[in-house]
Amino acid sequence: MSTSTIIILLLVGLAAGMLSGLVGVGGGLIIVPALVYFLAFSQKEAQGTSLGILLLPVGILGVWQYYKSGHIDFKVVGMVSAGFIIGALFGSKLATKIPDQTLKKAFACMMIITACKMLFFDKRKTEVIASPETKTTQKK
Repeated sequence: MSTSTIIILLLVGLAAGMLSGLVGVGGGLIIVPALVYFLAFSQKEAQGTSLGILLLPVGILGVWQYYKSGHIDFKVVGMVSAGFIIGALFGSKLATKIPDQTLKKAFACMMIITACKMLFFDKRKTEVIASPETKTTQKK
């Protein structure tokens, strides 16, 4: 592995780690496109590598910080993880059968749809909390 490849991989990891800790993204939004465009990985190689990174406890320090601040619901973590395990099995079986260009386009469309929804259509759920003393409501 060349020195420039090692530097690119370390920078991709740093960017993914920073964004993961900052806004909860990294694998799909940073690692996959970076591996495809900077290191000429196929879409399948990039997605498989990203999943391989997720399997290791790479986010443990970020998780610890959020846990200390009381921002992790371990019941949700457990349920989503169980679904993730099953989904990853079937999704990867399907992905390995789809042509690379089709998979790359589907990935790009998913990112565009997600970005548009977050930018223009994301409505926060509001929960009215009435305090008997103040009779005020808060947005949660």
